[in-house]
Amino acid sequence: MEEIIKIMIADDHSLLRSGLKLLLQKRSTFKVVGEAANGCQAIELYNQLNPDILLLDISLPKLDGIQVLKKIKSRDKNAKVIILTMHEDEDYISSVMDLGAAGYVPKSAVDEELYSAIDTVLDGYIYLRPKEISTIMKRKQKAPVTKDLIEELSPREREVLGYLLNGYTLTEIAKELVLSIKTIDTHKTRIFNKLNITKKSELFEYAKRNNLL
Repeated sequence: MEEIIKIMIADDHSLLRSGLKLLLQKRSTFKVVGEAANGCQAIELYNQLNPDILLLDISLPKLDGIQVLKKIKSRDKNAKVIILTMHEDEDYISSVMDLGAAGYVPKSAVDEELYSAIDTVLDGYIYLRPKEISTIMKRKQKAPVTKDLIEELSPREREVLGYLLNGYTLTEIAKELVLSIKTIDTHKTRIFNKLNITKKSELFEYAKRNNLL
């Protein structure tokens, strides 16, 4: 039996929540377990339901989405929160990612992309579109990185690392680089060994610590 993915929606527009619920339930493994119309309710429901994924709007009454994200991440550092909002301002994007959001999807792009975002986050990656990645990279000041580890990576390994941090699967990377999946998997293993990490979540923690995102 396939594992059921519990999803919670926090948005103050009931029509949007209904539309999202219909969209998500087209996947047999997705189950919307709760809906919140304001920030206070979102925190309360999250603590009760412990969903696998929280789809969180920024513009919520009582407590806005940024405050909700702060409180949830302070209590559950492993919380997987995807920001779903009409705001595409640079400050919003940088703020929510700095606070530990697992992804950022503009409401204007909600369709099949939402499935991709959820799948990416469940796989342990951060989901951002190329536009958002570019925005964050431009705003980030380059802090000193652990050079002794990074410099151990070969040019190809650094290239594969870049794709991994952008949320590409091994299959997608193989296609982009015109290499076999087995070769990409070997590069991934070497990257993990050289950076002293063992799983994907640690890769993103490493990248965040060293301002590689």
